[in-house]
Amino acid sequence: MLFSLRRWLTRLMNTWRGKSIQFILTASFTLITILVMLLVSVILYNKFSQTAEQNTFLSNQQIVEQVSYNLDIYLKGMTEVFELADEKIRRSEGIPNDKLVEQLNTIMDTRQDIVSMALFTSQGELVTGLPMKEMRSNTKLTEQSWFKNALENPNHLSFSLPHIQNLYKGQYTWVVSMSKGITITRNNETIQAVVMIDVNFKTIDDLCRRVSLGKKGYVYIIDESAGNMIYHPQQQLIYIGLKYENVEQALKYTYGSYLEESSGEKKLITIKTVNNIGWKIIGVSYMDEIVTTRKEISGFISWLLLIVLLFVLLISAFMSAKISLPIKRLEKSMRKVEQGEFDIHITVRGDDEVGRLSRRFNFMVVRIRQLMEQSVHEQEAKRKSELEVLQSQINPHFLYNTLNSVVRMAGSGKSEDVITMITSLSKFFRISLSRGKHIITVQEELEHIRNYLIIQKIRYKNKFEYEITADEESLPCYTLKLMLQPLVENAIYHGIEMMADPGHIHISARIVHDKLLFEVRDDGLGIPEGKLKQLLTGSVRSEEGSGVGVKNVHERIQLAYGNSYGLEVESELEEGTTVRLWIPLIKQEDEREEGL
Repeated sequence: MLFSLRRWLTRLMNTWRGKSIQFILTASFTLITILVMLLVSVILYNKFSQTAEQNTFLSNQQIVEQVSYNLDIYLKGMTEVFELADEKIRRSEGIPNDKLVEQLNTIMDTRQDIVSMALFTSQGELVTGLPMKEMRSNTKLTEQSWFKNALENPNHLSFSLPHIQNLYKGQYTWVVSMSKGITITRNNETIQAVVMIDVNFKTIDDLCRRVSLGKKGYVYIIDESAGNMIYHPQQQLIYIGLKYENVEQALKYTYGSYLEESSGEKKLITIKTVNNIGWKIIGVSYMDEIVTTRKEISGFISWLLLIVLLFVLLISAFMSAKISLPIKRLEKSMRKVEQGEFDIHITVRGDDEVGRLSRRFNFMVVRIRQLMEQSVHEQEAKRKSELEVLQSQINPHFLYNTLNSVVRMAGSGKSEDVITMITSLSKFFRISLSRGKHIITVQEELEHIRNYLIIQKIRYKNKFEYEITADEESLPCYTLKLMLQPLVENAIYHGIEMMADPGHIHISARIVHDKLLFEVRDDGLGIPEGKLKQLLTGSVRSEEGSGVGVKNVHERIQLAYGNSYGLEVESELEEGTTVRLWIPLIKQEDEREEGL
């Protein structure tokens, strides 16, 4: 059982894998509530069903006992009336006489349920009686049960079965006859006589009909000797009721309850014997009404379960949302961090696990931001240091080559070329130094590259021609210095130097769509397609020249201005190469150079 439950829970958890915490909390609360409510409902249903059945048994016993008690009181009262009439008859002398008739009439007037009172001889002759009506001639009085019982059991009060009172003409009342055999003196002669009082059966019928044993239940009465039917709510069954009621089983009990299914329906039978007269009061109730009660209980529990389930579902959804909200907020913040947004802070509420986790998250984000800023500063410092190192390497190397050319030209007597190279060299280094600044104007950058080209043209013995053009509005704008020299150097070393014919280099500066564009175009050998794709990644390095390369210029621009700026290179073999350099349009010097 435990293994099956564990396996079921494992499958359930696998099904919930990947679901949100809010869903898991809501589903868990709801599932636990359903299980608990089902368990409680089964327990309550069984308890209520048992209680309903016990209450039915107890209620039936109490009702039957109440009927027995009321009937016993009624019959005791009638017995007292009978005894009073019997006493008046026994004490009377010279029966019949007017005094006795007056006394019996007084007794009869005290009870509305007395139908008739009479005194008969043992041969069935009427001695006296009330009402004063003519008797029927064919009553077969001596053959009636109440008459024979009185003679067979003298001085013993007998109660007859309900029957139609047919002694008097014009009177047909449903009665129970009370009779007793006595001895009287008539005409100075002692004889056997029978005293009889007819009681209207309607009173007993009313006592029993007021009883309710459910919607279909009822009460009937039998005598304990032969099981004869004394009362039944369906009056026509008094004579044939033995066929419809299991009287033989009821005769075995004096008091108690049992279940019976003889008629195909399950019934609860409750029996109580009336004292003195031996009548058995039998209560019959149908168990399907108890089943109906169970259905009502189950219906009530089902509705209660549904209402509680909806209530718990709402509460669970609210509580799970409240619990999972800080976690969702934390997850959302983590997604932003994944996307590179580090300027974020979670408001911490409470000191629970989620609150402590949020504090750790805030601390982590702050630490990451600090480390990133530190890394950026370190990278900028490193790039600045590399630029300074490279620049320090460029200047001596370039200076060495230039001075060698000056010495050779001086030895050859080319004084004008010597003067031009030394003048251009001094201007070149003046702009390169720029009093330590890293941002210069476009005009200064173009002047710097012009001096560089003058020197290189003399060194390469007019191997190439150059042209520098610029829009007037672009000249006062600012740019990083030493960006054009690596590009022009690559154009000379890799594009023009190996050509048989003289080459041409064109350098331009202009404003395009609020951006500053430098363009270096040559008609040299061009760059193979494979090397062209690797040029900006630094996979291809210069075998000669400064070593700064196109990659260094591209990275410097993106480091200073962002990834939307940089170099674009187009080249065709034997046609030449065009390098476009894009930077933002800056019309006054700002503080950028502090980070470069």
